[in-house]
Amino acid sequence: MTDGTQQGNKWKTLDRDLKRISRVEMATTYVARPLVAPGIALAFMVLAALGAAVFLGSEPGGLVVVAAAAFGAYMAINIGANDVANNMGPAVGANALTMGGAIAIAALAESAGALLAGGDVVSTISKGIIDPASVAQTQVFVWAMMAALISSALWVNLATWIGAPVSTTHSVVGGVMGAGVAAAGFSAVNWATMSAIAASWVISPVLGGVFAALLLALIRNRIENRGDKIAAARVWVPVLVGLMAGVFSAYLAVKGLKRIVEIATGPALLIGLAAGLAAWAVTRPLVKRQSDGLENRSRSLKVLFRLPLVISAALLSFAHGANDVANAVGPLAAIVHATQHGDVAAKVAIPEWVMVIGAFGISFGLFLFGPKLIRMVGSQITKLNPMRAYCVALSAAITVIVASWLGLPVSSTHIAVGAVFGVGFYREWLSNSSRGRSPDKTGKRLAREERQRRKLVRRSHFMTIVAAWVITVPAAALISAMIFWLLNAVTT
Repeated sequence: MTDGTQQGNKWKTLDRDLKRISRVEMATTYVARPLVAPGIALAFMVLAALGAAVFLGSEPGGLVVVAAAAFGAYMAINIGANDVANNMGPAVGANALTMGGAIAIAALAESAGALLAGGDVVSTISKGIIDPASVAQTQVFVWAMMAALISSALWVNLATWIGAPVSTTHSVVGGVMGAGVAAAGFSAVNWATMSAIAASWVISPVLGGVFAALLLALIRNRIENRGDKIAAARVWVPVLVGLMAGVFSAYLAVKGLKRIVEIATGPALLIGLAAGLAAWAVTRPLVKRQSDGLENRSRSLKVLFRLPLVISAALLSFAHGANDVANAVGPLAAIVHATQHGDVAAKVAIPEWVMVIGAFGISFGLFLFGPKLIRMVGSQITKLNPMRAYCVALSAAITVIVASWLGLPVSSTHIAVGAVFGVGFYREWLSNSSRGRSPDKTGKRLAREERQRRKLVRRSHFMTIVAAWVITVPAAALISAMIFWLLNAVTT
């Protein structure tokens, strides 16, 4: 009996130990969960570096290119985590797409845009903000581009962590400017160009917000406030879809098809007009069929706007991949050219493997880190439904077309987020003004306390995002200057 009791106690002790071990394993798994995404991102950076080593590792300066490829992959991951949220956030916030569906569509559209229609040439001095003669020495130029690449990636990473969507292009501009100042002094900077870029901090979001508010006002006045909402929708939804098709066709013709064919603004607008008329003609019978049997209320209208919203979000992602990825991997392409040819060129070709790093890096960044900012843009600034989100997407494309025609340097990130704020502030104005409904239905102007209660835009996010926009260029420039001095000191 004694031996049996001792044997039983032994196994009970072992069971308790095993349970303890299983609890430790569960705790370890729980603690390690936040490390999975950084681990996958690090593995992608290593693969990018190995790929560069295979292509150029044996050439002079190969180690520099390998390091630049790793940082280029890091930059692309951060673009996916931060920039793409502006395109997909409204669709997710309006419940037109699930988070998984948005990530899948954005990853495919961004990669297709980068690989199929991405620019094959990129400016090495990032929009002419630095005098090329000031960084004419190859080694100085390489370290300046490396510093710009690292600093812009670090800044976008920090912005993503604090929940602020910032402009990737402005981050790269700030990085190049900071490295140029560190290398050759303040006289190397083209301050007129920098002034225009600074002006875009205000121009981009204001234009996006105004266009989005005007579109929402159009939908409210011509569809939502009509006695027969369904009949009004049958007239106006095809018009809005045709406008979307025309604007996106013109946008892609101007910005997104440089690798295939160079199209001037005039022919691009004609292409947009033809595409818009075709989309309007095709959509009319579809909307009529889809609206049959719908109740005459605003909630029914969401059904008619859901598919156009999903398509517009995908087109925005394609255009972003075609237009912005080249800017992000530009410093890496410049480093590859400088190490291969030993000179500094104003414009260089982007190797296919560099574009692959950019395209796949964006997809990884979106999948691993994108949901945080997608939720913030889509549902934490102001409440969106399919109509409001459609206004955001359409206004972003319209603003880019108008800005390109006027020659204004604008940021797609600032435009999209500004459009979300524009929709929110318009709804808030409508609710708080004399046009909003007062509690007693008399139409009298609401009291100040009631107007304060009816705020429909979260002010904390507004201040955080605006502050991040304002300091993006100087912050990236300061980080870049410090990195350049460090690299220069280590190698000389």
